[in-house]
Amino acid sequence: MAMSRRARGGFTLIELMIVVAIIGILAAIAIPKFAELIRKSNEGSTRGNLGALKSALSIYYADMEGLYPARFETLTVNGKYLQSIPKAKLGGYHPDRATVLHVATEDDLDDTGGWIYGNTYGSEIFGEFSLNCTHTDTKGSQWVEY
Repeated sequence: MAMSRRARGGFTLIELMIVVAIIGILAAIAIPKFAELIRKSNEGSTRGNLGALKSALSIYYADMEGLYPARFETLTVNGKYLQSIPKAKLGGYHPDRATVLHVATEDDLDDTGGWIYGNTYGSEIFGEFSLNCTHTDTKGSQWVEY
């Protein structure tokens, strides 16, 4: 007894190819969006870390009655202000780094990632803390301007 095509209950090759094509189109749309979400989450993490570092610097400044540290790493001694310096995640422009570049002016930054700290007394950026990156975030703002 011969079974009809519908009674066998399988998919034809053309139906399978259409499904594979649809999945491919959805993946082509979703993967770039996923990468963008990862970049935005790294930016959020970096902004949060920057806020925590600036807060620790402000507390140090208040405790020392108006003096900034000569080296930013001073804030990690004994864990009073910071346990450690967190990594700056700069969205694929630079490797994730927890290094601090001590500079006298904004012209001294070397755009290698990590953080920058103005540690030269009397300079226009003395006591300021920012990111050592001149690239832009997802909103078009330069990292160094945070």
